[in-house]
Amino acid sequence: MAGRQAKRISPMMLRRILRHVRITSSYPDRDQVIVLLSVKAGLRACEIARLEWSMILDARGKIADLVSVPDTIAKGGSGRRVPLHADLKSALLRLKKGEAPSGPLIRSFRGGRMQPNSIVNWFVVLFKELGYEGCSSHSG
Repeated sequence: MAGRQAKRISPMMLRRILRHVRITSSYPDRDQVIVLLSVKAGLRACEIARLEWSMILDARGKIADLVSVPDTIAKGGSGRRVPLHADLKSALLRLKKGEAPSGPLIRSFRGGRMQPNSIVNWFVVLFKELGYEGCSSHSG
């Protein structure tokens, strides 16, 4: 018996999601990065939660053209390099302006690293607010 598949996010849905977090979120730059890491980079919640700035920045401290997902944070130990979509790169630049670009990329409101379950729950709340049934952190 096959498992349930999360519904995919269409381009129109993505625009609505990004507008929603920009308007309603206390941390719009961070939240847009979370969405785009899922949708445009295909990262899982555990990978998003464990990303460090060093995995995003090049040797000069600039946003790189690739996200380096090391084996240590990837599901099944299968690390990879993912090209950065232009929208994601722009969102990362906005986030970097308000952050010290070291340590966790995605921080909780207390300043520490967000937990993978917190990312999953964040998506649950987001999709419920938007009325997107069948969507989850796997929808990206």
